[in-house]
Amino acid sequence: MDNHQVLVLNQDYQPLNVCHVRRAVLLVYQSKAEMLENGSGFWHSEKDLFALPSVIRLSCLIKHPPLRPKLNRAEIFSRDKHTCQYCGRKDLELTIDHVNPKHQGGPHVWENVVTACLHCNRLKAGRTPEQAHMKLLSTPGVPQYRYGYSLPRSNGSIRHEWRPYLGLENEPKLAVE
Repeated sequence: MDNHQVLVLNQDYQPLNVCHVRRAVLLVYQSKAEMLENGSGFWHSEKDLFALPSVIRLSCLIKHPPLRPKLNRAEIFSRDKHTCQYCGRKDLELTIDHVNPKHQGGPHVWENVVTACLHCNRLKAGRTPEQAHMKLLSTPGVPQYRYGYSLPRSNGSIRHEWRPYLGLENEPKLAVE
């Protein structure tokens, strides 16, 4: 139950966040949210039986600024589609590479980090791509997620109960599910 994720929608049905099932059950129990989808069964307490939600909608509208994704390994790999940004291979073990090396004053920001395979990272060896005579496949930048954050995926798929709320019901299932 602890690892189960719940899609949280704002009052206007816009995707807002993803939370753990315990938090979602508490929000529903306190009447701060309503359950829209029950996709995962029930939780038994001493006195009560609680439906475990898969999608909830908040009772009041939350205003929030556009979110900037956190700079971490998982988000960098996701942005770069688990592909080496120098040779384009996907089947290799990947690392994080600073385009302009830190020891040359390169900052640790979205615009300066890419995924690289071990071979290309060693070949670049603390130099800029120009100094190493290597070319980037794409220019690094802040990822533009549809919802301001990346959705948790299990085995590369988005939960089927979430699809109608994310506008994905017409997309091919191979790409999303």
